[in-house]
Amino acid sequence: MQRLLLPPLRFFTGSHSVGLLVPRAASRAQCGCGFGSRRPLRPGQYGTVAEVALQSGKGTVPLPSKAAEQAVGRWLLVCSGTVAGAVILGGVTRLTESGLSMVDWHLIKEMKPPTSREEWEAEFQKYQQFPEFKILNHDMTLAEFKFIWYMEYSHRMWGRAVGLAYILPAAYFWRKGWLSRGMKGRVLALCGLVCFQGLLGWYMVKSGLEEKPESYDIPRVSQYRLAAHLGSALVLYCASLWTSLSLLLPQHKLPETRQLLWLRRFAGGTAGLVFLTALSGAFVAGLDAGLVYNSFPKMGDSWIPEDLLTFSPILKNVFENPTMVQFDHRLLGITSVTAITVLYFLSRRIPLPRRTKTAAVTLLALAYAQVALGISTLLMYVPTPLAATHQSGSLALLSGALWLMNELRRVPK
Repeated sequence: MQRLLLPPLRFFTGSHSVGLLVPRAASRAQCGCGFGSRRPLRPGQYGTVAEVALQSGKGTVPLPSKAAEQAVGRWLLVCSGTVAGAVILGGVTRLTESGLSMVDWHLIKEMKPPTSREEWEAEFQKYQQFPEFKILNHDMTLAEFKFIWYMEYSHRMWGRAVGLAYILPAAYFWRKGWLSRGMKGRVLALCGLVCFQGLLGWYMVKSGLEEKPESYDIPRVSQYRLAAHLGSALVLYCASLWTSLSLLLPQHKLPETRQLLWLRRFAGGTAGLVFLTALSGAFVAGLDAGLVYNSFPKMGDSWIPEDLLTFSPILKNVFENPTMVQFDHRLLGITSVTAITVLYFLSRRIPLPRRTKTAAVTLLALAYAQVALGISTLLMYVPTPLAATHQSGSLALLSGALWLMNELRRVPK
């Protein structure tokens, strides 16, 4: 029985010592037994995993806590990768103006794409009834429509794959008893956030399909809903990545000095600033604010453009004035890279483990690479490949900030 049970457990956990972590009976020396003899076990005492399975009469064996943590950590690391892929693909979908090509939403029905010319014509006719075709793409051909349709279709199908990547393994781990009580609540929250993210995506798309007779602007989704959609994806990504890193990386036993306390707090504030900068990018994308002033470091001929506060009330400019939105994104980006630079030099003044120092250096390199990408994207009038790389860089930078925070986290007593 033991030979049958151990190989599958080793496959999931990567461990060759599963049997060592099950409570054993008292040692022979403690029980007074002679060499080669064995004292009968009392109820509740088992010597090996196989004996647990035989005693319970069940074929499933709960993993030891450490092995279970490793399995769950690897799963959540993969999940965070799928979320990153969804964010990047969503950015490309937005940059190619493909997000409004699918004008309805069905959880199962839309998983099968059109196959015949008649089906494609019917799908194209549905698209022609909405503002984007009437105002922007009135001369679009069926071949061009297929491209934007497949872009949006790929994003939606990837989103469904993300949902399955969370929900199915979560159900499996829960049934196997590999989740602690605290982890169960966290996994439930993550799965709920995945479902909410899908509904929020359709709610965002609907805002771009609404008829606005009084407006002749290019049809686009609400920048508020776009920011909410991106923000919830970033929260899901951060929560998954943080949990996986906490489970997979052993904690350092750092001395709790005042310098370390300030460094930990500064790292947390810097990570929050990076998150806010990435979120502000949703308003830049939603308003096409990257095409307003394509110069750097000045905006046009001045440091502060004249049309910065043209809307009334003043607060409206922060979220709806493309000039102010670009200005805010620039300011947040410069502030973020400055904070990361300060954080790096602060980390050099404290004796830290090698892995923590590597995280600090990596974060600094990512920050300056992201700034270079952002400036290049601006000066070149937002070409799709470069803009998509810049959006991907924001995820990489956020990952680096989370990694450093995780390295500096407090060791539980």
